[in-house]
Parts: sequence; structure tokens; C-alpha cells
Amino acid sequence: MNDFTFYFQLGWEHIISFDALDHLMFITALVSIYLLNNWRQVLILITAFTIGHSLTLVLSAKDVIRFNSSWVEFLIPLTIVVTALFNLLKKNFSTKALRLQYFLALFFGLIHGMGFANTIRFTLMKKQSIVVPLLGFNIGLEAGQIVVVTTILLVSFLLVNKVGVPKKIWVKLLSGLAFCIAMWMCVDRWPG
Repeated sequence: MNDFTFYFQLGWEHIISFDALDHLMFITALVSIYLLNNWRQVLILITAFTIGHSLTLVLSAKDVIRFNSSWVEFLIPLTIVVTALFNLLKKNFSTKALRLQYFLALFFGLIHGMGFANTIRFTLMKKQSIVVPLLGFNIGLEAGQIVVVTTILLVSFLLVNKVGVPKKIWVKLLSGLAFCIAMWMCVDRWPG
């Protein structure tokens, strides 16, 4: 169980730390278009992201795939830029209009998983089973995401539902913030 705790902590810190700014901005952009009453859709959305993230980690831990880390570090903020732009350009935030979000979360989860793939590969011992470490990491990751998402949804509830900030303004504010930070990261991380 000690391995589980270690990897749970690793997954938790992958989300809940200042070093996780890119991850936090992605989650912010991803869920900015939802309100508290959409919590079920948001839970499915972040789980889709975790599934994509996990798939890449499994393939990397088994040494099936490898990635150029400088390109991965650039692609991660690029996923934030794309997600934020999707929000900024979207005119209709109905559930039906947002189905593309689930695909983006899954696909972008694959890219974000690449960013942690080398770390997970190096922490696993040669003959160690990957089941407990990946389970612990993913549960820690999901728990951290739930805390971040819950915070965002509660703030949106207060501002949109109680204070009366228009939802479009709220979405533009969060998405614009994520877009600006991610663009700065893209420029800073350009692999060329």
C-alpha cells in the first residue's frame, strides 16, 4: 500500500502545485463554460481527460511509445490555447453544442500524459507491476482535479448565480486568462 500512497501523492501534486500551472490552466479553460448544476457533465469531462492521460502513461511505462519532451512541453500549453479559443469563439453553450469538449478532453489528455510519461517510467522499477502505481497516480490526479473543478464551479456559482455576472463574461474572463498564460508558455517553450 506504500506504493499506492506514493503514487497517489505524485498524482495529487501533478495537479495541486504551482508547478502544475499548465495543468491548472487547462482544467480552468475546460470547465469555464460549465456551471455548478452541470457537475455531472464536468465529472465525465475530467474523467475523459484522465483516461487519455492514463492511456499515454500506460503505453509509456511499458515503453511502447516515447516522445520528444521539448515538443511535448510545447504541445501542452497549445492544448490550453485551443481549448480557450474554443470557449472564446463559441456562441452557444448548450449541452448539445459542447459534445466536442469530451473528445478534446480525451485527446488532450493523451498529450498531457506525455508530459509526465518520462517521470513515471523512471520511478517504476524494472520488473515492478504498473497496476498499483498507475492506479494510485490516476486516483490522486482525479482527486486533485475534482478539488480544482469544485473550486471553479463554486466560484462560478457565486459570481454567475448569486452576484449576477453574465455567464458569457465569466467564460470570457476565465478563458482569456487561460489563453494569455498558455500563449506565454507556448512562446517560452517553443522547441525550435
